[in-house]
Amino acid sequence: MIIWLASYPKSGNTWIRIFLSTLLYSSDKPIVNINNNHIKQFPTRSDFDNLTDNVMDMDEFAKNCILAQQRINLDNRIKILKTHNAYWQNYEKNYFFTDKENTLGVIYIVRDPRNVITSIMDYFNKKSYRETLEFLIDNYKVIGGTKFESGIPTILFSWANHYNSWKQFKKNYLLIKYEDLLDKPQEEFLKISNYLNTIGNFKFNEKDILEIAENCKFENFRNQEKTKGFIDNSATNKNFKKNFFRLGPKNNWKDLLDTDIKLKIEEQFKKEMLELGYI
Repeated sequence: MIIWLASYPKSGNTWIRIFLSTLLYSSDKPIVNINNNHIKQFPTRSDFDNLTDNVMDMDEFAKNCILAQQRINLDNRIKILKTHNAYWQNYEKNYFFTDKENTLGVIYIVRDPRNVITSIMDYFNKKSYRETLEFLIDNYKVIGGTKFESGIPTILFSWANHYNSWKQFKKNYLLIKYEDLLDKPQEEFLKISNYLNTIGNFKFNEKDILEIAENCKFENFRNQEKTKGFIDNSATNKNFKKNFFRLGPKNNWKDLLDTDIKLKIEEQFKKEMLELGYI
């Protein structure tokens, strides 16, 4: 059964993945190595081997997602997978990103879209905040595949619809806010660890949790990337010699956004931002 680490891009998914990779799988804990990644991303092209010869076709991709997960779950073990897909559903064709038979639970990470926009602009090489805002509000947004990397479809939707889609998955749903990870990391990582213990009977040492949380600081990640590189940085970023860990806590919309863009974001996502306490 799968436990998803699900999020819109640039919302803290990698942060939690590094923490859990260290806590669950590292023999060197509490030392954190950003390149010691035991939590894979879904989907990858190999997940669709012998299922379809054209995974870049949206219909073929959507039709085979559940079949790919059924194959992953043949070992009857609990595994944690990262995804940026929305929890999309096509009832007409009976296509779904996942279902309760393949999923044990969802940790959904959300971040204030006024800060997401700066990270998206940098990561996806957008020319302006206005162009990036179109990315965030596109209800049919799909990413995957550039001239630098073959990619695979990722069905995002808009920032709001991505968040709202995963709220519909009621089975063992845990919401984590990026801002809470910044303000009280040890408390939030304890919450995540307790969640995993509750639904998956994982056993953790609290001392390990607290020490790893302390070592999962942005400066540590950034310094490691400078000296050793970051394996999971995108091929596009590597091509442009851009770091994955760039601004971190310094990405503060109050210092970076002009009033017009700020107001447009708040207008577009008012319902969700009020619900999450962002406005």
